[in-house]
Amino acid sequence: MTRKGPTAMSPAAMSPVLTRRSLTSALAGAAALALLAACGGGSSSGDSSDKVRFGYINDFNGASLIAVAESRGLWKKHGLSAEAKVFTNGPLQIQALGTDNLDFGYIGPGAMWLPASGQAKVVAINTLGNSDRVLAQPGITSMRQLKGKTVAVPEGTSGDMILTLALRKAGMTKEDVKAVPMDPSTIVSAFSSRQVDGAGFWYPAAATIKKQVPGLVELAKNADFEQDVSFPTAFVAGNKVVADQPEKTKKVLAVLREAMAFRSEHTDETIELTAAKLKLPVDQVKADAANNKVLGVDELDRLTEDGTVVKWLKGMNDYFVDAGKLKKPADPKTYYTGDLFTGAGK
Repeated sequence: MTRKGPTAMSPAAMSPVLTRRSLTSALAGAAALALLAACGGGSSSGDSSDKVRFGYINDFNGASLIAVAESRGLWKKHGLSAEAKVFTNGPLQIQALGTDNLDFGYIGPGAMWLPASGQAKVVAINTLGNSDRVLAQPGITSMRQLKGKTVAVPEGTSGDMILTLALRKAGMTKEDVKAVPMDPSTIVSAFSSRQVDGAGFWYPAAATIKKQVPGLVELAKNADFEQDVSFPTAFVAGNKVVADQPEKTKKVLAVLREAMAFRSEHTDETIELTAAKLKLPVDQVKADAANNKVLGVDELDRLTEDGTVVKWLKGMNDYFVDAGKLKKPADPKTYYTGDLFTGAGK
């Protein structure tokens, strides 16, 4: 999708974002290693020689199962030694999977087109997200009023997805705004300093902006589109990991399933464990969790076996085709390994 250049930020300020952070850049080899190192913030658990490198994002959706697994010794219980690495978004994890710098990771709905295009496997659905928003500066009260204005977006993420859906609903496209790719931390600072007029973004980071910009306006949210599109978050694996390391994959899925069962039965404790891992206030993580629907493992088994998950993914594929991310719809059965997920519980 074509993007016009920014006006609210100077070329000197914006060029590093566009060249270093653009998610459409082809990263491989040494570049991917550098990205992985830059993500940092990892943790390890267990002492098995069957090591797994697992990516996550610093929010409830992305980190809660990792927090449960670490605190309850689930990696070791299932014969694994886990190294958890924090990332800022899902597409970076897909890149790391593709260059064999990561085994498993977490993605939001906006990055689901990447496994649909064959770049990874979806090994487990996680939650249904309702954290995404189109934000606007005070005084902007409709999507139409964003026409010609600068809108920040983490490209290829759920923030990108919610912006595209909201523009479409208003009879617009990204050609009608000045869409500027930015990483999440840059969006927080750019929006708070009023260098951009709007953003396709998500909670909990949006809550930080709210504190700094009184009167911020939410123009769109996931729930506005739930009749047509579901927003599942998911765990993904490298194609070679699934194909060549079936036992490791089964062990990881067993860990995720046990952590899911604990999370759905002990939500408050899971929030506390997640807050401790992320070093965030419990109230902040609780508010973040409230924006999403937690799915229990039994419910996920049922939704997988009755075809509901495939229906969700087909709906997302239709969106991604319209948005230009996919050339044609992909059969979810080619990238969602639902049989492996349900089989890990038997």
